[in-house]
Amino acid sequence: MSQKKHQLPKEALQKQAQLNTRRLFLKQCGLGLSSMAIGSVLGGCGGTTLPTTNGAITNQIQNITNNLPHFAPKAKSVIFLHMAGAPSQLELFDYKPALAKLHGQQCPESLIAGKKFAFIRGVPTMLGPQANFQQRGQSGAWVSDLLPHLAEVADEVSFLKAIHTDQFNHAPAQLLMHTGGARLGRPSMGSWVTYGLGSENENLPGFMVLTSGGYNPDAGKQVWGSGFLPSVYQGVQCRTKGDPVLYLSDPKGMSRDIRSASINAINEVNQLTHQAFQDPETLARIAQYEMAFRMQIAVPEVMNIKDEPDYIHKMYGTAIGQSSFANNVLLARKLVEKGVRFVQLFDWGWDTHGVSSDTALDIGLVDKCRATDQPVAALLKDLKQRGLLEETLVVWAGEFGRTPMQENRNGVGQSYMGRDHHTDAFTIWMAGGGIKKGYTHGATDELGYYAVSGSQSIFDVQATILNQLGFNHEQFTYQFQGRPFRLTDVEGEVIREVVG
Repeated sequence: MSQKKHQLPKEALQKQAQLNTRRLFLKQCGLGLSSMAIGSVLGGCGGTTLPTTNGAITNQIQNITNNLPHFAPKAKSVIFLHMAGAPSQLELFDYKPALAKLHGQQCPESLIAGKKFAFIRGVPTMLGPQANFQQRGQSGAWVSDLLPHLAEVADEVSFLKAIHTDQFNHAPAQLLMHTGGARLGRPSMGSWVTYGLGSENENLPGFMVLTSGGYNPDAGKQVWGSGFLPSVYQGVQCRTKGDPVLYLSDPKGMSRDIRSASINAINEVNQLTHQAFQDPETLARIAQYEMAFRMQIAVPEVMNIKDEPDYIHKMYGTAIGQSSFANNVLLARKLVEKGVRFVQLFDWGWDTHGVSSDTALDIGLVDKCRATDQPVAALLKDLKQRGLLEETLVVWAGEFGRTPMQENRNGVGQSYMGRDHHTDAFTIWMAGGGIKKGYTHGATDELGYYAVSGSQSIFDVQATILNQLGFNHEQFTYQFQGRPFRLTDVEGEVIREVVG
């Protein structure tokens, strides 16, 4: 009788059995561990807080700056300028007069034997440089006439002329550059940086993204995704035309007070859900709702370039009300000025295969340089005059380089001059953020095909960026699927030669 007296009702027993299933047990164990992890990430010591609309959010998401740098940083923020499609280093930075002498001749067998190309088939012809070069500034860096404005600030820049990658298709190469892996699912560099440092502005995300050229990069939005990091660290894509962020404006008929009340109600439900299941992504969702509410005021203000003085618009070549690379570069300066940690710019249209006029080295590439050269140089000048260049690391890169041979797609020469994808050596540059000024690191052979000194991997570039932000890339990890992951995977060394 006593046993029967204390027996639970049938409905309660069924509920208890449901909650105690093996699947739920494993899920809750996993969520408990990951909740501890996000607690250590989001609930740390001193720094930027995330005030809430109702003050009811848990302490776990009141601070996103727990992973303090391992050592004193040289840079506080990063502006990464990615020329999606891969610019030709042989027309911009890697001057090869010997290649000009071979123009139109058959490619030597030694350059193509056993090699894989995206489009070259059979035996292509050699293609000489399609631009004129000069040595610039006190450093004597080679910069082509296609970039006259950058040539003026060459002494601010470190050129890395022997970067290599192992990916010769755009999407995986872009993923490797920004996430440390050629497959989907890993956090982007901006997400890692925000995970480590947070944002200096409580009303703006730590990681913001701007695109131009008419398309997103080939790898899509995964190149600014948070991967297995909490989604609060995902990049926020902004636009220079219309609402800066999609759905930022309140719907017609909804006041800010009503929006606040609706967010409070949603987050009360989210808090109850988190109490029941301890899923850290619920905390991230709460933080995102709160951030979105604050962004409604902060983002339109910072994304407005109308108030910039005329000399700034002239310097950058901006056009108010238009969507352009120049506008995005000016916005990047405004964002880092407001405390955003990582600003990622993608400019699509640098894939110069020569299959059409807009992909021709003497037409399309010239147009892309004309549209981007002035604002990029203006960014360096503007950051310097504001005292921001020393604490802002600017990186300019594509995902790989271009071949010294003319592309012959499917064995047939193209109507225009163009080059295929090349992985063995290409040029990127860095400036500011403690990077050495007026320096060139690495060199390629007389044809610009192989590195002969200073060969560096994509992982080395990533390690160097993290180093300038105060992180030891080997110790900056996140526990996932039973092991510590890092941006540089199991590779990478800081490029000490370019660190000032």
